[in-house]
Amino acid sequence: MQSGYTCQRCIRSLKGLSNTPPKTFPQRLFPSQRPITTASTAFLTKAQSRHISARQQSSAAIQGETPKYEPPGIRTPPGLADTPPPPVSGKVLLEPNNLFHPFSESPSPEIRRRAAFIKTHAYCPHPNHHRTRMPLSPQDPETRKTPENTSQPPAFVRFECPDCGIPTYCSEDHWVEDYESHMWICDTLREINEDDHDLRSGRFFPEFEYPGPQMEEALVNMTNWDTYLYSREYRAINEERPLRQATRLLTYPVTIGSILSELSPYDIRKTRRITQEGLRSLSALRYSLHPPRTGADDSIKGLRPNPPPVRLFILGARAESSLPREVWQQLTYLFHRATFHLIFIGPESMANRDREFPLPERTPANPFGAVVEDRISHELKISTFVEYYHTLHQARYFHPYDPYFDCFVLFHPGLGHPASSHEWADTLPQLLETKVPIICTGYTEWDMERDRKWVEEKVGGEMDILMTPGENKFRSLRWDLNDFDPADVSCGNWGVWAFRGKRYETTMMEGT
Repeated sequence: MQSGYTCQRCIRSLKGLSNTPPKTFPQRLFPSQRPITTASTAFLTKAQSRHISARQQSSAAIQGETPKYEPPGIRTPPGLADTPPPPVSGKVLLEPNNLFHPFSESPSPEIRRRAAFIKTHAYCPHPNHHRTRMPLSPQDPETRKTPENTSQPPAFVRFECPDCGIPTYCSEDHWVEDYESHMWICDTLREINEDDHDLRSGRFFPEFEYPGPQMEEALVNMTNWDTYLYSREYRAINEERPLRQATRLLTYPVTIGSILSELSPYDIRKTRRITQEGLRSLSALRYSLHPPRTGADDSIKGLRPNPPPVRLFILGARAESSLPREVWQQLTYLFHRATFHLIFIGPESMANRDREFPLPERTPANPFGAVVEDRISHELKISTFVEYYHTLHQARYFHPYDPYFDCFVLFHPGLGHPASSHEWADTLPQLLETKVPIICTGYTEWDMERDRKWVEEKVGGEMDILMTPGENKFRSLRWDLNDFDPADVSCGNWGVWAFRGKRYETTMMEGT
């Protein structure tokens, strides 16, 4: 896999490099390289594109051999394999042993702006202050602010902890008084600090090089991250920080694949995460995702009809819709004879994709102005709808739904969150009406349980649990910081569960 597949966020961190284009070589094409589209180059400047192009063209020189997946009709130009990589001007901004910096004194202007944002929006968690909102969980620091103990008005955070470098308290006195409570998250906050600086360090990110398709006989071990990365032949990651950076992106496609695959680590016997109804629904999807061989080939006699693609409806899409398409392509490599159509739906589904605006006009052929990316690969198509799902459902835009080819995925939907539950009130009954699996993830165990209880309260017995709530084996290993509450740390897709609209079976009674 070529180094040009580096995460877009990491590419943006290389702005400190010189704009002088390095020496380039004749361009080669790979089957795993897709044509340049607006979605994948939305954040690239001309200078950065030249750097990436040079990296793609010189990767064969680094490997010292002909690319593994190069088609027979396209050969490496003479002398390219022995040509050293072009020199890259500029220097690494931060060394691995110099990643810790207080946010307000960071060498990165972006992190300094983030520190200023935290200091003007986050409140001090010391129990002497009055509450600023209702507690969202038993672990919320607001639960300690009882009327008997509070004596001071709310105050914004101003003091940066010297151990983690993140603004956490309004003053040093409150930090010292509440240090015992802060110790529980201080090490995690320092880890977040160093990971954020690492992304902007200017180093090369080999962990964002993704492998291409592999032979079907080489089965992928989905037990955990280590076995998955090894059996999928990812480049070896020998340190914890690069592993955290890599899993932050891969958690989205691999979480879906780990549930839908016939090699899933979740089953009905050992882990007992999958229920009997869940086994029925997942077996239908796995029948389509792992079809038997049909004897198809390139000859006239070998022509066979192709089944429709498996549609994955990702509702409430936010950051996942702007992931590099090479990340989503890892999902297709887990299912060799299946095709996918990813459909991102939600008012924020175009977040971080500003270069793709304005949206297409709404026409009779495209009534909702969908952004369609149909040339990513033969196995993957992506459509984006900046619209609420219940609007599309009422228009019957995706009807009919097939339990063998359709599945809904909700990444951190906040179904039971007080600020977002009203947005799902109209959507939930329509999701249950489709009778297809609905996979949900949560930031924390409390967040996931709150969503499950909200669904049960709204629909009662009109749903079947397909997968019991629990920790996701392919959660993100990197922790994230809530800028509105630095004491609130979470990781992407920590937990996962699944449900479906209740299905009723009719039986014939004797004597009727």
